[in-house]
Amino acid sequence: MLHIFLLFSLIFSSTNVLAQDFCVANTASGIVTPSGYPCIMEANVTSDDFAFSGLGLPGNTSNIISAAVTPAFVGQYPAVNGLGLSAARLDLAPGGVIPMHTHPGANELLYVVHGHITCGFISSANKVYLKTLKRGDVMVFPQGLLHFQINAAGKRPSLAIVTFSSPNPGLQILDFALFANDLPSSLLEKSTFLDDAQVKKLKGVLGGTG
Repeated sequence: MLHIFLLFSLIFSSTNVLAQDFCVANTASGIVTPSGYPCIMEANVTSDDFAFSGLGLPGNTSNIISAAVTPAFVGQYPAVNGLGLSAARLDLAPGGVIPMHTHPGANELLYVVHGHITCGFISSANKVYLKTLKRGDVMVFPQGLLHFQINAAGKRPSLAIVTFSSPNPGLQILDFALFANDLPSSLLEKSTFLDDAQVKKLKGVLGGTG
């Protein structure tokens, strides 16, 4: 009977662990694992931890891409730790662009609040899926695929809210990956088929060396 009691005790304990309602991230711990941050003590969690007001303000689009992304990832919004989702605000001035990029850790769903945004992604078979969205439209971008957003035709700013299937979706912008590093220009020229002047110009604009 003792071994049966111990078995049920183990099952009950495991169920309690799995049934934990939330795990507000202790981002100050400096510990990050593939499953996220450790939790702060539940006794120290308040209602304020579950609310985030950072998406209510427009981002600063006075930059080279005329666009701004305001994240609500686990680093800014610790309550999403372990919940498998996060969000961001996307502001695009007229002509603004979010350059070709990927999110290695998440799918993305974009909802247009106002304006028109031309969106697209490229499949692993190099097929392009392109659509111009208007207010109320949504578009999904599968995890890891190159994609972009442009306020190409709009004469007014556009706004979108995006959600991700991970608290920390990750980000790699193709232009920066290629030209904002110290990879020798000669290798970039061979791998991109661009000439020396073009590579050096892009490195100069994006802060690369080599």
